[in-house]
Amino acid sequence: MPSRRPPEPADAAARRAVRPAIVYPAGTLPRPDMAMLEAARQTVTKVDEVVVPPRDARSFRVARGQFFRIVSVDGPQVGDLNLWNAHDLSERFFGGKTRALHATHVSTGDRLWSTMPSLRPMATISHDTLGWYGFDADGAGIHDVIGTRCDPYTHRLLSGGTYDFCCHSNLARALAAELKAEPRAVEQHVHDVLNVFMCTGFTRDTQQYFMKASPVRPGDYIEFLAEIDLLGALSACPGGDCGATHSSDAAACHPLRIEIYEPDRATLAGWPWPSPSDYHRGHGAASDR
Repeated sequence: MPSRRPPEPADAAARRAVRPAIVYPAGTLPRPDMAMLEAARQTVTKVDEVVVPPRDARSFRVARGQFFRIVSVDGPQVGDLNLWNAHDLSERFFGGKTRALHATHVSTGDRLWSTMPSLRPMATISHDTLGWYGFDADGAGIHDVIGTRCDPYTHRLLSGGTYDFCCHSNLARALAAELKAEPRAVEQHVHDVLNVFMCTGFTRDTQQYFMKASPVRPGDYIEFLAEIDLLGALSACPGGDCGATHSSDAAACHPLRIEIYEPDRATLAGWPWPSPSDYHRGHGAASDR
């Protein structure tokens, strides 16, 4: 029997009319010194690159103080990014807190935050050639931290089928290759992603997560400063530009390129490299009082 909405209370309109409060107001977080970052950007030299084939993933390492770019190569393509502390996989990118501290979509000047108990910036976005896009008439923006990643478990749940080249599987294979392990032994480290170049939002009527064709073109890139030593993995999503589908072989897909740059370190001499949170971690337990 279909569920029936309960009747509205007499003060329903008043309850809906209360003013929203921003959870973390603008200005709560100190802003990164973008002038210093820009000066450092002008000195960089490319030291490495990794090409991610379509419907596959690759791992990469970036040292603290290096810049890395994710670059569109041959055509519109979305990528799913995971980041870990290179020395401790338990510290990894925390999409939910990044979303709460910044917004549903991130761009230049925003930071990718790590999981608790460290809760510190892992990377700062130093440049974004798609920063012009903003939010469109559908409410969609670029580089979201709201989607989780396409995965074979949800695919099987919804369709009953098996597809091994979802972003979750791609990232698991890439991490397994890096760690010389089997994908099933490391997939618990794969986590919610930054959806690079993906154009997404929520429908206004049903508030459902939607995607539309990415505006990314060859030569576009998003660039980051590594705030700690990083191990990363990037999947070139099987949805291509994610304008119609994902988790299938139907979409036109293209490679992505990861470029790693070394700056003149003197330009970052005053940069405040982040330490793990100094919260005492007692959590109010009697034994810690």
